[in-house]
Amino acid sequence: MIIRLFKLKLFLSLVLALVTLNVAAQGRELPDFTDLAEKYGPTVVNISTTQTMRGSRSFPQFPGLDEDDPAFEFFKRFVPRHPGIPRDFQSQSLGSGFVISADGYILTNAHVVDSADEISVKLTDKREFKAKVIGADKRTDVALIKIEASGLPAVRFGDPNKLRVGEWVVAIGSPFGFESSVTAGIVSAKGRALPQENFVPFIQTDAAINPGNSGGPLFNMKGEVVGINSQIYSRTGGYMGVAFAIPIDVAMDVQNQLRATGRVSRGRIGVVIQELTKELAESFGLPKPGGALVSAVEKESPADKAGVEVGDVILKFDGKAVNASNDLPRIVGATKPGSKASLQVWRKGNTRDLTVTVGEIPEEKMARQDGKRAKPTETAANRLGLILSELTAEQKRELKIANGLLIEDIRANGNQADLRPGDIILAIAYKGINTEVKTVEQFNKLLSQIDKSATFTLLVKREEQQTYIILKGMSDK
Repeated sequence: MIIRLFKLKLFLSLVLALVTLNVAAQGRELPDFTDLAEKYGPTVVNISTTQTMRGSRSFPQFPGLDEDDPAFEFFKRFVPRHPGIPRDFQSQSLGSGFVISADGYILTNAHVVDSADEISVKLTDKREFKAKVIGADKRTDVALIKIEASGLPAVRFGDPNKLRVGEWVVAIGSPFGFESSVTAGIVSAKGRALPQENFVPFIQTDAAINPGNSGGPLFNMKGEVVGINSQIYSRTGGYMGVAFAIPIDVAMDVQNQLRATGRVSRGRIGVVIQELTKELAESFGLPKPGGALVSAVEKESPADKAGVEVGDVILKFDGKAVNASNDLPRIVGATKPGSKASLQVWRKGNTRDLTVTVGEIPEEKMARQDGKRAKPTETAANRLGLILSELTAEQKRELKIANGLLIEDIRANGNQADLRPGDIILAIAYKGINTEVKTVEQFNKLLSQIDKSATFTLLVKREEQQTYIILKGMSDK
């Protein structure tokens, strides 16, 4: 009995020792950020900006009453101004940045220095400098500023394309004004596309990023900068575990152009695109989703002149694969305006090769349609439950389209899908064939040739946008 107890005790001791060794080994594998923070912390700067905001010149009690109004003098004498409302006041904000060259060039976010009247840069050794903006690019949220200094410690650059999901990364910045704060996390995802951000394949990280971190560097474990911390996803205004950084290769391309010319030149071809879902791919006869579906082509644009058509799926641009629709703006944008590029498109069941001369992105201009409607030419609903009308010549001119049918109403028992009254049907796609819609009779005839359980697609214009909408099945009418 004693021998058995001794053996059991010995066995438990061995198990405990192995567990202790395993925990110790795991502990040794955890990353140590101390050397990185000590060595590269001095390359990170605190940026504070000041902007003079113009207060209201009128009395709050009487909106619209300006100093130039003859009645102003009367109210000035007999009506007291609202206390505590300055006529001009200073707005201040904080951000971060990092030194990219010893002679004082610093990268930060465009939104950090946007509209600033004065920019102050503080180094970790407490020295402060006034900075000037060399250039800023709002589309990528990258800005290049300069201070008059020399011998500054500068960062080293890494390759964000070599980052792996799950890899450790470190952020250094000034969250809420707390200078030289170090946080760590992992790469949560790569190539993230965000709404209204077409030119940046963001790095997603769970390193704690808060207001004030904007413009600061994201380091890999080698101490190389792989990104610029730019945005957070938050419902509270603070850190919630989801942050986004601009890949440093994108930022350095922007800063090279800013330093050379003060502006960024981007290519464009003049198409509106949308993501190709599984259902859309089947509708256009593609074996699998991939590429960018063209839902509109701007007249006289480079794409129009190259022969790109609505309903084409762009598979490759300049030899680079377009795996998803958000790849295309980045690839085209990075192409030098004026250069020729090859286009591979999927059209009516086959691939075609086109050549396009790349244009340059102009200032954005948006036109709105006034929503005028013609009287319906047909009161009965069709197989989709739609009551349609043909556009007048005046409406076509206003909408800048050649043909189309206006959805006047949608019957409750129809296949409504994502259609809305006021939408304009431009084309119908079925079994890889894209047909322009001209009359109600023609459209209903096309519907009659489609099996009631089939999946097909409508090209629809809604306000300024054109998009493909999938429909599945319809009535037996």
